[in-house]
Amino acid sequence: MLEALVKRSSPLPVESKLLIFGGGFTGQHIAGLARALGTKVICTRRTNKKAGSDCAFDSESKLLPPKDFFKDVTHILSCVPPNQTGEDPVLNSLGKELRNIPLKWVGYLSTTGVYGDRQGEWVHETDEPKPHQPRSQRRWACEQAWLNEDLPIQILRLPGIYGPGRSAIKNILSGKTKMIHKPGQVFSRIHVDDIAGAAIHLMHLAEKDIKPKIINLADNLPCTNIEVMQYAASLLRTSLPPIEPFKIASRNMSPMAISFWEENRRVSNKMLCHDLGYSLVHPDYKSGLRDCLSQEKKVN
Repeated sequence: MLEALVKRSSPLPVESKLLIFGGGFTGQHIAGLARALGTKVICTRRTNKKAGSDCAFDSESKLLPPKDFFKDVTHILSCVPPNQTGEDPVLNSLGKELRNIPLKWVGYLSTTGVYGDRQGEWVHETDEPKPHQPRSQRRWACEQAWLNEDLPIQILRLPGIYGPGRSAIKNILSGKTKMIHKPGQVFSRIHVDDIAGAAIHLMHLAEKDIKPKIINLADNLPCTNIEVMQYAASLLRTSLPPIEPFKIASRNMSPMAISFWEENRRVSNKMLCHDLGYSLVHPDYKSGLRDCLSQEKKVN
């Protein structure tokens, strides 16, 4: 939760100004932490009608920020996904402007999907990407575009993102629970608190010129979805539907849903937590789900 994050995070230098492209679920969480620490933050969304939008940015409709939008910006985080051809909307539309700003740090939120299927083995930042899914191939293309820019860029590779309002707790409460078993299949995940906390941590390290180009953000415990759902159900003191084999469940799955089950890997956070010294707020799904439940209770 935000209070715990603020207590364990340090404010950025007073002159800092953070620009977040794509202020959705993750972007707003990072913005909330930065603002609570006293940093000025501006967020873009596709339209000003969406919550948390300080400025509209939509490359498809050529809706661009005004010229003075980048004044005094020192840090940038892009949460904007690739377009359908694998090009980065921010770089395509605003790359020239970004190159002219004396930035201290730039972050790009990517996906651990770029590693492809590793049959349950661990993946590290030094492993060569082997993206198989088209969406991961597009992300890999955008990673390369950002890395080829003359910017202080860090690529943050994320597995499944969850948090209050978007978790196994929420799925059970909304009646969207499915118990699917595929032998040997595990998933890695990261609580949105730790994306925010890690982002601020990495901004501070950049001030000390510690800035590896690629960093995995994941918790300590890759595991099955069944384990996560069972723990969530125990917190809610409710029952779950019967477990269904993947071969049967996949008959009614969308191609997108099936694609998530086609790849199996464990994401290492050794660089983030050991080499770079970040301490996870939620080291595993149990801690994360307890937080999600407490937040759900506050909302309801």
